[in-house]
Amino acid sequence: MRYESLADKIVSTIGGKENISSLVHCATRLRFKLKDRSLANSELLKQTTGIITVVESGGQYQVVIGSHVGDVYDDINNKYLQDNTKKTENKQGVTSQQEIKKENTKGLKRIFDGAIDIISSIFTPLLGVLVAAGLIKGIIALSNVFNWMNIDSGTYKILFATGDAMLYFMPILLGYTAGKRFGGNPFITMVIGAVLTYPTMTEAFKLSQTTPDIHLDFLGIPITFINYSSTVVPIILSAWFSCFLEKKLNSWFHSSFKIFITPFLCLLITIPLTFLVIGPVATELSNGLAAGYLFFYQLNPVIAGIIMGAIWQVCVIFGLHWGLIPIIINNMMTQGKDMLSPLLQPAIFGQAGATLGVFLRTRDKNMKTLSGTAFISSLFGITEPSIYGVTLPLKRPFIIGCIGGALGGAVVGFYSGTAHNFGGMGVFAFTSFISPAGIDNAFWSVILGSLGSFMFSCITTYLFGVPSEAKASQSISRTTN
Repeated sequence: MRYESLADKIVSTIGGKENISSLVHCATRLRFKLKDRSLANSELLKQTTGIITVVESGGQYQVVIGSHVGDVYDDINNKYLQDNTKKTENKQGVTSQQEIKKENTKGLKRIFDGAIDIISSIFTPLLGVLVAAGLIKGIIALSNVFNWMNIDSGTYKILFATGDAMLYFMPILLGYTAGKRFGGNPFITMVIGAVLTYPTMTEAFKLSQTTPDIHLDFLGIPITFINYSSTVVPIILSAWFSCFLEKKLNSWFHSSFKIFITPFLCLLITIPLTFLVIGPVATELSNGLAAGYLFFYQLNPVIAGIIMGAIWQVCVIFGLHWGLIPIIINNMMTQGKDMLSPLLQPAIFGQAGATLGVFLRTRDKNMKTLSGTAFISSLFGITEPSIYGVTLPLKRPFIIGCIGGALGGAVVGFYSGTAHNFGGMGVFAFTSFISPAGIDNAFWSVILGSLGSFMFSCITTYLFGVPSEAKASQSISRTTN
């Protein structure tokens, strides 16, 4: 265990393993769901070496670690949680019900926190691989622009399948993660996702498009065939229903045969219901979500760019950026492109530029070291070390970075910057903005907006962002002690 002492410190400071209902992690954060929040000592955690900060948002207790968060997660999970997974899952439903009754007066806030918790739990495990697939699709895009490979060659076909498979079979992967999040058998919900993308069903969809006179039904009920490959919302809603049904069935049947009768009934009931009701309704919701964002964007792309470029890093502080991730993925799945993620690129490079400005300006050795490493991670889209360790404690650099993001977002919005595949954030994302038709003004707008945001934030921070060496030293000592 590489981080055993840090893992021990975290678990003991949040109230011990008995206080942990669940634990997941994203690129930089451990995301705990605690039974009793009052048992956690946030101030002590913030003073612990190896912890950047602590954030409470979305119904989660988030401990910001940095890029090595996966190793810390493994140490905590292996030492404290593996033996108690089933106990935690069994108690989680009761605890949640008790919390709902106690906090019923919080209303909308609780709904919002619960939505963020669900979204992060479902999508977090997939983001790393999703970004990797996007990078491979970016290589394919570059290959098409510069004619590096013949599209009929075996090399091209293998790389294309590698980059495209995850998006095409997204319902299967989301079926697994959604099943775990909703407390059911993830293999049941994964099979539901597999049925949605099964060749027979996709062929039926194609047939319904080319031959409208052919109508199929299920027990006399007409079926509306939809192409569910690369979709998000239908499988999540189907997984929720399946897990709800599974819990009911398990409470009704004897343990001696519920191990096979429950999966049988879940599949037999949920899958037809998905094709008849859940799928079509969820597809309309997906299209409505994409159309809603497009309507907001088209009102004034420049203003949209200013707003999103300015607030994105503020959302990251509180973990609220997870509420926008499904919109990006949904836009890509339903429209084949996304016009939200390009607006966020300048915000990333605004904080990167501000961090570099601090690095160049400060004479404090601790700040110099911290800002240098944070700058590198921010170039790859991981800005939490920059925000919590450098720009936010000094205040001015963070504000300057947000202003830079707004200015760059305006440029991207004016030229309608567009993502054509999912490529994550930071320098690795730029290939995702290459159009299948080639490099155009929309692509260059993202480059120009990001570079402009970076340069503005770096220069302005260098000139005006660090109030004084005394204040810089004082701020950094508070964040590292």
